[in-house]
Amino acid sequence: DPAALEQTLAYTFRNRALLERALTHRSWAHENVPAGEEARARLLHNEALEFVGDSVLGLVVADALFRSHPGVTEGELSRMKHRLVSTQTLARVARGLQFGEYLRVGRGEEKTGGRRKLALLADTFEAVLAAVFLDGGFDEAVRFVRRALGEELDEATPESAAAADYKTMLQERLQAERHLAPHYDVVETLGPPHARTFHVEVVWGDARVGGEGQTIKAAETDAARRALEQMGAPPQAEEQ
Repeated sequence: DPAALEQTLAYTFRNRALLERALTHRSWAHENVPAGEEARARLLHNEALEFVGDSVLGLVVADALFRSHPGVTEGELSRMKHRLVSTQTLARVARGLQFGEYLRVGRGEEKTGGRRKLALLADTFEAVLAAVFLDGGFDEAVRFVRRALGEELDEATPESAAAADYKTMLQERLQAERHLAPHYDVVETLGPPHARTFHVEVVWGDARVGGEGQTIKAAETDAARRALEQMGAPPQAEEQ
C-alpha cells in the first residue's frame, strides 16, 4: 500500500509513479517487459534513481557534517561521511523503514532473499531519496534524510568514524586476501577504575596484533591500525 509507506516516510508524493519506480528492482522490470526492450525496462526500474539519490545524499550529509562539526579537518569529514553513506548504514535504515516489504523484485531475486540483501536495500534507500527529491525538491530531500539518518547524524564524531575506518580497512584487506574476518579479544586491563588502560589483540588465523587505549573501542582501533602497518598498508596520518 503506497499510502502506508508515504505515512512512514512522512511525505506524500504528487507523482506516485516515482515512488513505484524507486521500489522496483531491475529483476522485476526485466521479467515484465518483452525480451529485447531494454530501454523500456530501464524506465521501470530504479537504477537511474539510485544514481541521483547517491549524489543528493552525499550533498545533504556533507552539508550537515560541515555545519555540525565546523572545526574538523577535511579528512575527518570525509571519514564521517563515508560511514554515514555506507551500505551497512543505509541498509539498516531501509530495513527500519520496511522498504524490503514494498520492493518489487523478480522471481529469481525473491528466491535468493533479495528483499533482505544489504546492497539492494541500500540502493533502494538512495532511489527513494531521489524520488522525494524529484517530486518535492531539495528541501524535502533534506527533511527526509534528516528524519531517516537523524540518529546516525547526531552520533557522528571524528573519533567514531576513525575507529570504524581502521577496523573496516583491516577487514576489507583480510577479505581481499581470503582470510576469515578478524575478531578482537581483551587480553589485559590495567590501572584503577578512573584511569584504566585496555590491552586488546586483533586475531585472524594464526596472526595476533596488540593495541591499547583508554577504552576498549580505542584499543581495538589501535590494534587494527598496527595490524595495517604490519601488513604494509599504514592508514593515512591525521591532518593537522
